Amino acid sequence: MKNFKDYILTYLKGMGMGAADIVPGVSGGTIALITGIYETLLDSIKSIDLDAIKLLGKLKFKALWDHINGGFLLALMLGIFTSIISLSKLITFLMEEHPIPLWSFFCGLIIISSVLILRDIKRWNLLVILTIPIGAVIAYWVTGLNPVQSPDSLIFTFIAGAIAICAMILPGISGSFLLLILGKYETILSAVTNRDFLTLGVFAVGCLVGLLSFSRLVAWLLKNHHAVTIAVLSGFMLGSINKIWPWKKVVSFRISSSGEQKPFITENLWPNHYLAETGHEPKFFLGIMAFMFGILLVIGLERIAFYFSKK
Repeated sequence: MKNFKDYILTYLKGMGMGAADIVPGVSGGTIALITGIYETLLDSIKSIDLDAIKLLGKLKFKALWDHINGGFLLALMLGIFTSIISLSKLITFLMEEHPIPLWSFFCGLIIISSVLILRDIKRWNLLVILTIPIGAVIAYWVTGLNPVQSPDSLIFTFIAGAIAICAMILPGISGSFLLLILGKYETILSAVTNRDFLTLGVFAVGCLVGLLSFSRLVAWLLKNHHAVTIAVLSGFMLGSINKIWPWKKVVSFRISSSGEQKPFITENLWPNHYLAETGHEPKFFLGIMAFMFGILLVIGLERIAFYFSKK
């Protein structure tokens, strides 16, 4: 973070991450990877270590700020929270009223991004090639899991937090979706509503432990096995299309903490079968337009980022 322009760009990228986090099935880590801040984010999170704690204990705030790349993290967090606050109603409206173009947009965005990040791979071999479909199969399997009944213990709440937060830095898999799979989505929402600070505190500690440990693992993999790691992440993004496929049939519903009926288990359909199965128009042309817009948006953002990098 060298100048005001860098802060603004990071803030806007944070807004993109926040907008993605609102949508169940889309990971903020995907946007971080698309916008070129993925490794910087990992390094910044990884820098919250014993040295940072020592600097805090010695009240060396300026040194601590520099050590954890505070300017970058602050701009990013402000962007994320701004997006969540300002766009949540819009995206919720689009999910309810115009789901097909919304999901089609994200499909286009993720597919083109999963291809573009492969350009970072300088040396290709058989292992790198094979890890792309392996990553896709893993993500496809995870996003197809049905939610399970989970224990009510605080230990499992801690574990759920540690697992779910990994989605923040793992492209292709949504943290809210992982919580739903683990059977803790409604528990955490209920804890927020009822101000159950014990449950929220345990969950937050789990998130912190998961974030700090997993970021180190991914950073180490990128440093020591860069090509294979990028290939796996690309595969994760491709496999996540299973979750955000625009044409779905709801197989069963769940009752949310607010008493609303929400889709619980869905089944993907081909557009030509959508009308017969659901009774709704597939809006195929609108979906294709939104899909192409997602592709063009990523290409446009990449060109803009390249332009500013040359300035």
